Amino acid sequence: MREPWGLLWALLRGRRNPLRRATDRREAWVALGALLLLVVAAPAAGWAGGAVADAALQRSVRAQHEERHPVDAVVLGRAPGRERFSGDPEGGAERAARIRVVASWQAPDGSPRTGEVGAASGQGVPGSPLRIWTDAAGVPVPPPMDGRAVRTHAVLGGIGTFLLAAGCVEAGRRMVVGRMVRQRYARLDREWAAADAGWGRAGTGG
Repeated sequence: MREPWGLLWALLRGRRNPLRRATDRREAWVALGALLLLVVAAPAAGWAGGAVADAALQRSVRAQHEERHPVDAVVLGRAPGRERFSGDPEGGAERAARIRVVASWQAPDGSPRTGEVGAASGQGVPGSPLRIWTDAAGVPVPPPMDGRAVRTHAVLGGIGTFLLAAGCVEAGRRMVVGRMVRQRYARLDREWAAADAGWGRAGTGG
């Protein structure tokens, strides 16, 4: 099976070549159609996928901002446990050393709360202020996703959609060309069988 670029070159170079088969022309047109889809349709699909992902993530961010509230807490002391490296995948925060501290804060309804929350390694001093996020019940939750994380996820979604579309185009091209090649071989087998039968009859008559 020829490569698609070789078929395209043959289509452009040998349009009047009498030795060129009709199947060669059809395979070349299939390759040309696949190339156009890769150049036009696949990027358009990637852009649309990224736009859809961005819109969905923006709605999620708005919902998170409606459901989560920033609260000023006060550190009471270090919680048991060792320092660890972590990053917030939703908020897109950079990796930094994190510790667990015991802090106090007020729930949205004004009731006092105390519990363990995450903090940067330099915020474990008792009495130091700490900004945390809570839900409507005052329970600590991760911060909402930020704009940089939204853009990153949208770009990744667009790239994934583009690669999927390109893969589908190439798989479709290979499937169509493979079917054409099998049909060509089957036709050649029938022609060879007919030719063998004709030669046998000519030899017998002689």
